[in-house]
Amino acid sequence: ARAVLPRTASADAIVAAVEAAAAGLLVLPADALLEVPQGIAARAAAPPEALTAREAQILALLAEGLVNKQIAARLGISRHTVKTHLGALFHKLGVSTRAEAVAAGARAGVILL
Repeated sequence: ARAVLPRTASADAIVAAVEAAAAGLLVLPADALLEVPQGIAARAAAPPEALTAREAQILALLAEGLVNKQIAARLGISRHTVKTHLGALFHKLGVSTRAEAVAAGARAGVILL
């Protein structure tokens, strides 16, 4: 689930939460943050570590839907190097999938969708 709402949520709040979740955002009631362990809350609030120029290029190409082979050809690097950069940017953004990386990059303003 990408959205958690109290049972008393209004219809407008439910619609807004569904739209936000569909856009890749996590929706929680304000008081839910009081129950989140400190380490998790700190990581969520911390800005992502800065990406290198090459990592930002690769992230932009991910947003275009390119696969590793296409990214490697476009940038003139090996597929192995693409995988290395992807691993670094996934770690910096705190994500584990390409879609999560694109969403996190867009939220952080690294790429425009």
